[in-house]
Amino acid sequence: MRNKSFSLLLLLCLCTACGNSKTQSASKLEEPADTITAFILPAIPPMLNTPELRADYLVRNYWKNVNFADTNYVHHPEVTEQAWVDYIDILKLVPAEKADAALKSLFSQAEKAKTSYLYLAELADKYLYGPNSPIRNEELYISVLDALLATSILDDVEKIRPNARRELAEKNRVGTKAIDFTYTLASGKSSTLYALNAPYTLLFINNPGCHACIETIETLKSAPAITLAISQKKLQILSLYPDEELDEWRKHLSDFSNTWINGYDAKQTISEKNLYDLKAIPTLYLLDKDKTVLLKDVTAMDIELYLQK
Repeated sequence: MRNKSFSLLLLLCLCTACGNSKTQSASKLEEPADTITAFILPAIPPMLNTPELRADYLVRNYWKNVNFADTNYVHHPEVTEQAWVDYIDILKLVPAEKADAALKSLFSQAEKAKTSYLYLAELADKYLYGPNSPIRNEELYISVLDALLATSILDDVEKIRPNARRELAEKNRVGTKAIDFTYTLASGKSSTLYALNAPYTLLFINNPGCHACIETIETLKSAPAITLAISQKKLQILSLYPDEELDEWRKHLSDFSNTWINGYDAKQTISEKNLYDLKAIPTLYLLDKDKTVLLKDVTAMDIELYLQK
């Protein structure tokens, strides 16, 4: 699915608003009932003339022209998946509480047919939770999980996975304190996350030799704002290996900067007790001096941009 800009989406909305609604309605009636050809955006009232007002209207009315009782939408991902991706883009432009309310309202509307409901849940898994999704967003996914857990359309068995993911998402959530743990250095000396003393701590959980990890290491080593923050002692990077193949980890120690703290989880406590969500490797968390999570599960460039500000 391509990721279109909000400006293009607004332009499309303007075009929809300028169209003849009677003609569109007549055209829809002429189409076979089981044929889905396009996603019809709601017409934005002309008096809503600022990006903020337009985005607010769109998140609340985006799915207005979708009849969730018509399960044929499930068989047209070329229509529905692109609509979902564009919707996520708009959700990011409104305050968190409005995005939360909009997503819960959407899933409430989708309860008209369980097939439609489950399909929306799959799209949320794929784009908001999937480790390879470029628009992965835990806060929006939490809203979806809350909707799944509150609905009566799913039984207790179907709620087991959403419940487990909801519990894990709450750990180390942005704005909360990161969970402390013990790490061990190559020398055998051990310490804890909370013993680190710096205005910022970057927790970099990775595996030796993985392609994405190598790319992230190189970005972290070359990023100007990160390099400057380390030199000014404003940032400490804790590179942590969470698994047990220590020989492999030691072979790759030279990949890391000697200005970082490079350690491993000797007892695999993080993975065995699910202290941190490791669905994607590498995983990066930016913490403040009190170990409150500022950024969670982001890219190295996200860290760079944050420090530049």
